[in-house]
Amino acid sequence: MHRFVAARLLQAVAIVFLVGTLTFLLLQLAPGDPLSSTSSSLLVPRTVVEQQRRAFGLDRPILEQYVRYLGNLARGDFGYSYREHRPAWHAIRDRLPNTLLLAAAALVVTFGLGIGLGVAQGLRAGSRVDDVLSLVSLTVYSTPVFWLGIVLLLLFGETLRWLPVSGATDPVVYDQLSLLAQAWDRIRHLTLPAVTLGAIGAAATARFQRAAMLDVIRQDFIRTARAKGLAERTVVLRHALRNALLPVITLFGLAFPLLLGGTVLVETVFAWPGMGKLTVDAIHGRDYFVVTGAAVLAAVMVVLGNLLADILYRVLDPRTREAA
Repeated sequence: MHRFVAARLLQAVAIVFLVGTLTFLLLQLAPGDPLSSTSSSLLVPRTVVEQQRRAFGLDRPILEQYVRYLGNLARGDFGYSYREHRPAWHAIRDRLPNTLLLAAAALVVTFGLGIGLGVAQGLRAGSRVDDVLSLVSLTVYSTPVFWLGIVLLLLFGETLRWLPVSGATDPVVYDQLSLLAQAWDRIRHLTLPAVTLGAIGAAATARFQRAAMLDVIRQDFIRTARAKGLAERTVVLRHALRNALLPVITLFGLAFPLLLGGTVLVETVFAWPGMGKLTVDAIHGRDYFVVTGAAVLAAVMVVLGNLLADILYRVLDPRTREAA
């Protein structure tokens, strides 16, 4: 197991390095630089702009900027945010908890709802319930995430007014609320973004889980368990579901890049103050160090998520350990 984890960590470092390099090169190919908007302003003297370019090393050759960028990145220095007027890591750090909270809630929706629906479909294969759930899951899976977010926002936020439509908390009364009321306020603001981000993944998970359940419940060990007189609940939860979860664990690793990509759209639709919205604003403002820092941090989270999925798969499936 230690050699396996070490090999995966080396791969993770290589992937993060490639992501950081590609992000840096793509931003260099974009027209202008972070100070282009400042240089076009008549209110800022040209000498001041040139002085800022020299101070931030933007006047140096690309290769020199790249080497300096890698050196800073190795020390955990993401650079300086021109838009936020503070270190880029500080800007990302302040938004990171909101993104992690949204991603965690979306994961619960994706796998909690998806596995539950998949098991229900697998146990009732061919029934009307299975047909209806299959139609609903296919429809949701085919829906663009930003469109689903807008529909939920208009339905539950504007029409029914059950849930807030923007932000992470109520900026007016949040500080005056009790701890319990603050938690409830945050849950209400989190519900629509989390459901929007997790619903499409739940639809995909349900289809995988249904197929896995259909495959497992036809196995001999399930018939043997039933022949021994075990309760159906025990057969399903202890024997069928445990073995049917193995294919779904693969989706756990794949869910991270999809969730992080989806947060950009969901956070924009719901004005959720996370890394996705920060990155979009940084792209519009040509705040390159925030963009590269967010990309590298997203790559780190993705590779760690895939590493966790690989470890879970090896723990739950002894055949993978024997093959190694």
